Amino acid sequence: MQTVLLVLQVVVALGLLNVWLLRFGRATSYRGGNAQSMRDEFAVYGLPAGAMYAVGTLKVLAAICLLAGIWLHVLVFPAAAVVAVLMVGALAMHVKVHDPLVKSLPAASVLALCLAICWLSRPVI
Repeated sequence: MQTVLLVLQVVVALGLLNVWLLRFGRATSYRGGNAQSMRDEFAVYGLPAGAMYAVGTLKVLAAICLLAGIWLHVLVFPAAAVVAVLMVGALAMHVKVHDPLVKSLPAASVLALCLAICWLSRPVI
């Protein structure tokens, strides 16, 4: 199970870094509404630029924590939990703007992966 957890951590982390650092200003078929960049997407959702920077900062930090969690296991659960909450918000935004279901697939997939990470890394009491 540890191998599965590590693979999930790396997949989610690299996916988040790809979206927020490499594809930030690029159009994808999954952007909300008819947005052509991350900035456009947050505008489509009716969110201010500050929200974009806050979400982006949280996601990049969570991605770094997921990668660092390979060695510092205590970081994994909170990082995955933060991303899961943000993915619920992303799904809500897609619903808000009446996006077709296909545009929600990345957020739903990352949510599922983060829930699996949370389950596999949950603190044992």
